[in-house]
Amino acid sequence: MRDFLILKLHGPMQAWGEHTFEGHRPSANFPTRSGLLGLLGACLGIRRNDRERLQALADSIGLAVRVDVREVMQSDGTTRQVRLVKIMDYHTVKDARKDYVGLKSHETIQTWREYLLDAEFTVAIWNRQNAGILLDELENAVRHPCYTPYLGRRSCPISRPLFQMRHKASGALEALRAVSPHGGTIYSEEISDVRMKRVRDVPLINQPRQFAARNIYVHGGDHVPE
Repeated sequence: MRDFLILKLHGPMQAWGEHTFEGHRPSANFPTRSGLLGLLGACLGIRRNDRERLQALADSIGLAVRVDVREVMQSDGTTRQVRLVKIMDYHTVKDARKDYVGLKSHETIQTWREYLLDAEFTVAIWNRQNAGILLDELENAVRHPCYTPYLGRRSCPISRPLFQMRHKASGALEALRAVSPHGGTIYSEEISDVRMKRVRDVPLINQPRQFAARNIYVHGGDHVPE
């Protein structure tokens, strides 16, 4: 049996940015590895320039994310499934990188940023071999965060505590099955014989704004936004 730290990510808006540039900021349909490392790093009090500690965190944990299926009661007594919805927010930004590279900057550019509405996620975290940051430290951090945690962007506050439970299970799928709701697509780093998806969301700690790819294994049906 293995030990898992279970978190709940609830909030009116979430934004889990994919690899992109200043102009268009899309959000993935589920929390990215880079976003979750940033969330945990904030709870631990790791500064952005502390590359050694950031690398230790990245090397210490594996992740599985479930897109939770939510149902609400309607006036006629029946239930309706609440589906994830995306919105686009318009911004103007000063001093964005010119041509998205180097140090030269524009005076002002336009940007479009995606947000997820009505999204809830359950996250299972486990320690890899030779982990430098253990689940006990992570649990204490999410219970008593050093910096204010948010769901991808500072404009996306959490609406409930992150910590859900600690649970011992044979694997991430079993750990997630112990937490309601029990439906939803799961994206896991545990190797499996189900459908594999390649995503580019692994931050290269020594190369800011650069990301490597990883394999995730998809359990359940596709979760398609409206």
